Amino acid sequence: MKTQIKTLIIALSLATLTACNANTKSNSQELAVVETVIETNSKSNKSEIKVALLLDTSNSMDGLIDQAKAQLWQIVNELSYAKCEDESPNLKIALYEYGNDNLNADEGYLRQVIAFSDDLDEISKSLFSLTTNGGNEFCGKVIKTALNQLEWGESKNDLKLIFIAGNEPYTQGKVSYKDASKLAHQNDVTVNTIFCGDYNQGISGYWKDGADLTHGNYMAINHNQSTVHIASPYDDKILELNEKLNKTYVAYGTKGRAKMELQAEQDSNARSYNKANAVSRTVSKSSRLYKNSSWDLVDAEKEDNFSYDDLKDSQLPEELKGKSKTEIKSYVEKKREAREKLQKSIAELNIQRRDYVSKKSSDNDNGLESAMVKAIKTQAEKKNYKWE
Repeated sequence: MKTQIKTLIIALSLATLTACNANTKSNSQELAVVETVIETNSKSNKSEIKVALLLDTSNSMDGLIDQAKAQLWQIVNELSYAKCEDESPNLKIALYEYGNDNLNADEGYLRQVIAFSDDLDEISKSLFSLTTNGGNEFCGKVIKTALNQLEWGESKNDLKLIFIAGNEPYTQGKVSYKDASKLAHQNDVTVNTIFCGDYNQGISGYWKDGADLTHGNYMAINHNQSTVHIASPYDDKILELNEKLNKTYVAYGTKGRAKMELQAEQDSNARSYNKANAVSRTVSKSSRLYKNSSWDLVDAEKEDNFSYDDLKDSQLPEELKGKSKTEIKSYVEKKREAREKLQKSIAELNIQRRDYVSKKSSDNDNGLESAMVKAIKTQAEKKNYKWE
């Protein structure tokens, strides 16, 4: 990618030089084009962490799905501290379910629940949509499908990871797990396997071999272990700030109202586990990874292609209808300032909360979150990723 950008820049620069017989104004305009291309490609070249989560949703996996729902926000928060070459990488998550008899047999009892997305509310909604039933668990098939369907990209700086979790032999189905692993390796994708059960049983079921073929991590977890959320003295204040944070969103366009309702719904889903999980979601919402430019004017304003001139009165919330562009900009600016202040307060409280929780936590956590974070950090080091 970087080589292509350099080539494009050189070509555009040469084009500018060939126009040296034109007037100075023309040359300046062409130079501006070159600078725009450099800036645009620099932004598009930002590294990404891409995580495809393949979850067994057969009858025995209720505990696994419950852990995924309860621990999503802790995983996101941990990834928000990642750095690659002094830049903060973007995060995209995809979700597949497999091994569920309610799914299409011809397609291998699997389903893409959500393709790679940075919309954390949609990812949360997708997790909460999962139910268990059945079934027939074909690991090789779901890995190959995820590799072929998802947009993995070609950047060598991207961290591309598959996490597959289940409890049946890894060898089931017509698609060989070895062929799927070979395809993953060819596409610079690391497959991490999470066996839900005894460590040695997972080895005999070839889950470790599946991970070894792409230099991934093999892990065995107790999928029926209840997620332990440690309460802290800072939780109530953080949740109070979350209520204020929600009021800084300025919904617009066709998606606006529905997306605000989705935001509230996922707040409720997080609370359904307990207060500490709702706190983890609030921390995620105050991080750089929680982006809503498709429906929120405060986030949209940061985008290069956004213009207030393109806004139609019908797209605006009631409180902004009939307002001038200057009035709308002033309103959004006040909301942005309020949000940044709240985010800073939440981040400061979370530092104290993390310190408190770390002192109360045990080192023998054997759940999904611990397994995933450990694997991600191990593989991230190979690509010069670091954690703040």
